[in-house]
Amino acid sequence: MSRRGEEDSPMPTPRSNMSSPAQDLEPFEDEGALLDLDQNVDEEEGEGEELFGDNMENDYRPMPHLDRYDERILDDDEYDQMSIDARLAAEDELRQRDRELGILRRDDRELFYEQSDDEDPRHKRRRAEKAAAGDVEDIEMVESIENLEDTKGYTIKDWVVMMGPRTEIANRFKNFLRTYVNNKGQYVYKEKIRRMCENNQSSFTIEFPNLANKEHVLAYFLPEAPFQMLEIFDEVAKDIVLSMYPSYDRVTNKIHVRISDLPLIEELRTFRKLHVNQLVRTLGVVTATTGVLPQLSVVKFDCNKCGFILGPFTQSQDTEVQPGACPECQSRGPFMINMEQTVYRNYQKITLQESPGRIPAGRVPRSKDCILLADLCDRCKPGDEIDVTGIYTNSYDGSLNTDNGFPVFSTVIFANHLIVKDCKQIVQSLTDDDINAIIKMRLQIGSLRPIAPSIFGHDYIKRALALALFGGEAKNPGQKHKVRGDINVLICGDPGTAKSQFLKFVEKIAPRAVFTTGQGASAVGLTAYVRRNAANREWTLEAGALVLADQGVCLIDEFDKIERPIHEAMEQQSISISKAGIVTSLQARCSVIAAANPIGGRYDASRTFAENVNLSDPILSRFDILCVVRDEIDPIQDQNLAKFVVNSHIRHHPSKKDEDDVEEPENDMQIPQEMLKKYIVYTRENIHPKLQNMDQDKVANIYSQLRQESLATGSLPITVRHIESIIRMSEAHARMHLREYVQEDDVNMAVRMMLESFVETQKYSVMKSMRQVFQRYLLFKKDHSELLFYILRQLAQDQLTFQRSTSEMEAVTIEIDEKDLLDKAKQIDIHDLKPFYQSKIFESNNFVYDSKRKTIIHTVPETITTED
Repeated sequence: MSRRGEEDSPMPTPRSNMSSPAQDLEPFEDEGALLDLDQNVDEEEGEGEELFGDNMENDYRPMPHLDRYDERILDDDEYDQMSIDARLAAEDELRQRDRELGILRRDDRELFYEQSDDEDPRHKRRRAEKAAAGDVEDIEMVESIENLEDTKGYTIKDWVVMMGPRTEIANRFKNFLRTYVNNKGQYVYKEKIRRMCENNQSSFTIEFPNLANKEHVLAYFLPEAPFQMLEIFDEVAKDIVLSMYPSYDRVTNKIHVRISDLPLIEELRTFRKLHVNQLVRTLGVVTATTGVLPQLSVVKFDCNKCGFILGPFTQSQDTEVQPGACPECQSRGPFMINMEQTVYRNYQKITLQESPGRIPAGRVPRSKDCILLADLCDRCKPGDEIDVTGIYTNSYDGSLNTDNGFPVFSTVIFANHLIVKDCKQIVQSLTDDDINAIIKMRLQIGSLRPIAPSIFGHDYIKRALALALFGGEAKNPGQKHKVRGDINVLICGDPGTAKSQFLKFVEKIAPRAVFTTGQGASAVGLTAYVRRNAANREWTLEAGALVLADQGVCLIDEFDKIERPIHEAMEQQSISISKAGIVTSLQARCSVIAAANPIGGRYDASRTFAENVNLSDPILSRFDILCVVRDEIDPIQDQNLAKFVVNSHIRHHPSKKDEDDVEEPENDMQIPQEMLKKYIVYTRENIHPKLQNMDQDKVANIYSQLRQESLATGSLPITVRHIESIIRMSEAHARMHLREYVQEDDVNMAVRMMLESFVETQKYSVMKSMRQVFQRYLLFKKDHSELLFYILRQLAQDQLTFQRSTSEMEAVTIEIDEKDLLDKAKQIDIHDLKPFYQSKIFESNNFVYDSKRKTIIHTVPETITTED
């Protein structure tokens, strides 16, 4: 640089004639020479500085008339060598003296220098370089910090990366983490960071509503510039962690801030250009995952020619970083990645598909790739329903350009926070009030009214579904022999008996459910299939419905139309695959609840169950409970069913505002469906019934009798699986009532369910005799009111048929002698009919008891008396 530059520079030079700031400089003796010098320097300034070239030595040529120093300033005395501590103490003393005298030192003048419009450009450039390097603060930025949301015309992405706003954002976020307290006065995020470090983790969660309430400006910037804001948040979080635990960088060199509870949830099909590079939240089901791979994060290269290490280079997601030339030998390659000094991070890609219940009518589900990095990898598996908060961004895909002929970008979601909606997550979210409500509900569960409340009757099927939802205990002694705990249910019967509606109810209420049909699903669609990956041309394994329903419920409609039975999946709860060089076994730990149609469309009571259904004995023996639904003509029952359906339609009409005018007599102990779901999840996670005082002799006797009856009737074969079914149902019934041990009532209920399942599958002629044989088991805990109503209904129907055959006039009322009902009741050990006369089921079905005449009067509905 020129000599004029040396004179203007605030840095001292050995050739300048300087004194202390408090003294004036001595004038030059030869003022004419100085004027000539200034004129020459001005000419050189006009031509430009000769930084490089032939004349650059002219700036350093000797000038005797300038190379002179003031003897009063020079210090030729010799001093002893001073220690570093003594030197620092002396400098502090001099600095204190200058402050008292009001003297600004040279470094203070640089920090508090006031710029002016006519300031030398070189000073401005030097100050700007120092400000960019972080040596001094930018005055203009400091002034705008008080109003951080005023971006001064910049976009938010450009504003938050500037030094002033970036520093202020970091300070505010640091203050938020250190000072935020909840309603109880606890420091929330200090405690989260402490727990994170205790578990050797690398991330903690911040709830977006908390950030919005305390620092609304940061919450406003975050969705608009997520990459930049999260980078600042991560740096601040790491500083706080290291201030609390200085050696924590040995555990992890990155601390990640996860943002949860974003208020707006977007659907996968609604993502548009507006959402690109925005922080978004969406829901979906994981359909495919890749393995966890190492991804380059910070790369260093070795020069093959000179061995110099280049880098570090930060690797981006879309383009590969390549060094240009080696700064040591100017070679342009080749370069090899330095494996030891390169920093890697975990990488996994998953495919997210819309949840089945959120797809608009007539549309196919949309999918989107989601990238999981660092500690988010392997948090979910295929079949999981997840809640993802991440950055929706684009990535260049050359194959799209080839196919479409113009630049098209594929889009992905870079996950920042992920929640798997499984049983554990629901249990952790339960409050104390929820748990207290669950404990109070155990008495109401036995009424079965919460199970499929929109379906009339069918208590046996409702109890079977309840047992399947709660499930038994799986056992695997010594990790050698696995015994399933899930209960399989098959519903078979006439059309129009709500079989599919039962499956739909379970799909909504079960914590994890996959619904499919035998007609629309192939064999591999139910189990698993192997396909070739389009990207790398490798064979990959894709999960079917049973694998996706792992630790849940798989619902299969039209079970009789399945091409290949699923024997292994229903008993061993695994699926073995041996295709395209892939030999493995997948887990399918789920309950199978299936619905099947009988041969010919209607169930024939004169034939056995195996003759009515196109299913083999091996597959039928894998079902714990077989439910037969018959569409029998019963005027009284049909009239009640019609009233129930009509009232249900009136009560749930979309335009109906007031529901108080429609009363449902059986709805007094109703449980909200969302609370029922929490009840099921809570019991499956926390209640594990044990078989301590189980009556083994009773089970052995029942098994022996059933084997004999099965041999005599030639119906369904009774196998050892049925003993295990009784045990599973006992455990499920105990769990349903929040019991830690299986009691006698649980075993009796399981025996009753097993016998009803066996008796209902017999021929009509055999069924009556079997009911007499196993009567004391079949009547266990059966509601006497319902049983007596069934008997009374048969008497009323016989009386109505008799009057129609003997009289031409239609009967309006029917009188039944109490003695006839009492004789029937005594046969089943019921001697007191007064509770039945006072029950709701007696009054709601138009029965009236006349105590004086000892008769029961029934008013026949008009729907029965009127002919078509």
